[in-house]
Amino acid sequence: MIVFKICSGADWAAAEKEGVFRGAPVDLRDGFIHLSTAGQVAETAGKHFAGQNNLVLVAVEADVLGKALRWEPSRGGALFPHLYAALPVAAVRWTRPLPLGPDGRHIVPSVEED
Repeated sequence: MIVFKICSGADWAAAEKEGVFRGAPVDLRDGFIHLSTAGQVAETAGKHFAGQNNLVLVAVEADVLGKALRWEPSRGGALFPHLYAALPVAAVRWTRPLPLGPDGRHIVPSVEED
């Protein structure tokens, strides 16, 4: 299964240099890295990243994360993946830009498991 992280391009570039993503400020504050499923990405982008430019969508192999990945209720009781550890760059399948469209909403790339 693939889960997804939305973050700034600068934060992801730093993670690639270090080999791990330790989290964005909201992740560090909450004590876990917020992730989304394919079906949750667009809503997450709209709710938490509205109008933000220079974002990337990071596709992560959930199975590699082990017991540090927990499914917990969030918006409306839906279960969201939360990572209680640093995210190893080696667990990433791909990254893609998450640009803003002309309407101000993010254009979510295909999140098929390719």
